[in-house]
Amino acid sequence: MPDAAFDIAHLLAGSLVLVSFMLIYQGRIHALLNVFALQALLLALAVAWQAHMRGAHHLYASAAIALVFKAMIVPWALHRMVRVLGIHREVETVVGVVPTMLAGMALVALSILLMLQLTRGAGNPLSREDLAFALSVILLGMLMMVTRRNAVSQIVGFMSLENGLILAAAGAQGMPFVVEISVAFSVLIAMIVIGVFLFRIRERFDTVDTGAIEQFRGEKRA
Repeated sequence: MPDAAFDIAHLLAGSLVLVSFMLIYQGRIHALLNVFALQALLLALAVAWQAHMRGAHHLYASAAIALVFKAMIVPWALHRMVRVLGIHREVETVVGVVPTMLAGMALVALSILLMLQLTRGAGNPLSREDLAFALSVILLGMLMMVTRRNAVSQIVGFMSLENGLILAAAGAQGMPFVVEISVAFSVLIAMIVIGVFLFRIRERFDTVDTGAIEQFRGEKRA
């Protein structure tokens, strides 16, 4: 495999990690959703490039699903929910952005060291490095979920985590077509559930701030 093909694959996977940091840095909901759409677009390009290098044509379906559902439908639906619910436009955090970014850099370093160590005997260096990048995206998505108080931003963190799982599956051996279809349906079902969930939270508590909901639960117990 030419070195240029390796470099492009690493560039696309590394760009997903960089955009994950951009997600953590965003302070406004609409900008957050736009950056998530960019991450999904990069995921589609990364999977399509894997399909091109490996000659695995079924991965083109994975790339198309990521492009249509994750980069277009999901951000559009979340933008619409934010407008309809009148959700506060600022992203509220549990801790500051700087400590979160530092924690994210530590997680990326841990992911690279851990994955390269565990896959030392693997014959495919491309898979090793892609798995390291994918684990970084997964951990950064989890970090975003636990450091954000707004339910919409936590949903974006979960979707970013899922992008990392898709990158890992594509970088390892690729996903069978049945898995691709099930992922597409799971995204649709998740969006329906998320929509109902957000509307119910907004109707019941007049906010989607999870911190306010926890405070309400504490007052109720008292």
